[in-house]
Amino acid sequence: MAKSAILFIGAPGAGKGTQGETIGNLPGFFHCASGDIFRALDKDSALAKSVAEYSSAGNLVPDEITMEIVKTQLDAWVEDGSYNPSKETLILDGIPRTVNQALLIEQFVEIKQVIHLSCPDRDALIERMKARALALGREDDAKEEVIRNRFAVYTEETKPILDHFGANKITTIDAQRHPIQVLKEISETITALGLYQAL
Repeated sequence: MAKSAILFIGAPGAGKGTQGETIGNLPGFFHCASGDIFRALDKDSALAKSVAEYSSAGNLVPDEITMEIVKTQLDAWVEDGSYNPSKETLILDGIPRTVNQALLIEQFVEIKQVIHLSCPDRDALIERMKARALALGREDDAKEEVIRNRFAVYTEETKPILDHFGANKITTIDAQRHPIQVLKEISETITALGLYQAL
């Protein structure tokens, strides 16, 4: 059965995780974050060992392996009853990260809508991310050069996904407002979709 999904995309600190988790906890939705998928890997599996090899060498995990991991985990969640694709829409958070990953994931997931959380004021995002990193005890993540590098990677590798999906599939939302206002607009966007009417 085809898996329907809504993709949340935005620069680091734009609120993808906060909003994605909130929507994903509602009936009829299933939050699927990249971190959750990698943490769920069986450490003794061939895929996990392959990821470890790339990571230990300081290399990025190739797109093909990343998407194989995503597909394997989605199938595992279906098998153990955690996720029911006939009744639940995936909320993709942090997946896909590149245009090539988008092409690969479309082989087994149908992305119905893209929610673009826009936050052009990078200085505001930096302050938000610094505060969050310090609150979580991640001092290295609070360094401005680290944050700006993450923005550069997003602009170069992830943002082109918007061009891949095209304007008709994208809703751009101002993520610089209070999270409640952002959530309200996301909810209005989702309730207007045909997939929501079918829930």
